[in-house]
Amino acid sequence: MSTILDKIIASKRLEIEQFKPKSPVERFERDGFFWKFSTRSLRESLEAPGSTGIIAEFKRKSPSKGWFKPKELEVEKVLRSYNDFGAAAASVLTDEPFFGGDLDDLIQAKVISDIPILRKDFIVDPWQIAEARAFGADVILLIAACLSPAEVKSLAEYAKSLELSVLLELHDEEELGHICDATDIIGINNRNLKTFEVDIERSLRMAKQIPDTKIKVAESGISDIDTIKRFRDEGFKGFLIGENFMKEPDPGEAFKAFVEKLKLA
Repeated sequence: MSTILDKIIASKRLEIEQFKPKSPVERFERDGFFWKFSTRSLRESLEAPGSTGIIAEFKRKSPSKGWFKPKELEVEKVLRSYNDFGAAAASVLTDEPFFGGDLDDLIQAKVISDIPILRKDFIVDPWQIAEARAFGADVILLIAACLSPAEVKSLAEYAKSLELSVLLELHDEEELGHICDATDIIGINNRNLKTFEVDIERSLRMAKQIPDTKIKVAESGISDIDTIKRFRDEGFKGFLIGENFMKEPDPGEAFKAFVEKLKLA
């Protein structure tokens, strides 16, 4: 029985097959505006003194919960608040069919901010990494659940060659073998991909098996300050938070209020 992840990856491969012949990597290198500029380091941002560690996410919908915000919502308003009120980085969903995003969101996020921008998508081909670089990403996401350890290594090394940071996302202990030298930032998704249940205890157990040389990022299901404090106590430097802000009437104001509480904690 296919999972939602299987459906997303199948859709993504068809998308790549359609667009890859129209925009070869050489075109990204030649015409990609952001290719000419240096990228912003996610590791440096997460380790900076006083960093909130929050990777604030912009997404309009999810496969499990539908639309949070209408397609017409522009990324600019939300990203300005993320940038101005203390996000260590911003995550921008660029998948259109399942998350309501597009590459224009990535461009806008980069132009109006000075924090690292993560292209959050389902990357299975080096072409997508070159595309991300050309459209303004500083960081790419690699999801272990849809890649082999060899694929992670190859894709991460290619990303590094383009001066992109790499966030490797794990979901369970079986994926720890995907960690390699080129993946220095490791995200642990607290949400089970099959049941969608959040289990922080499992994430904390997994974290103990990740080398101390790696930066650890907690993903999904983070909605309160106490959870962040607990992850911090276990050595986590980053916290990817999306739905907690995007489901609110004004995501930017919700983020601002959350950071103010975090500073008082």
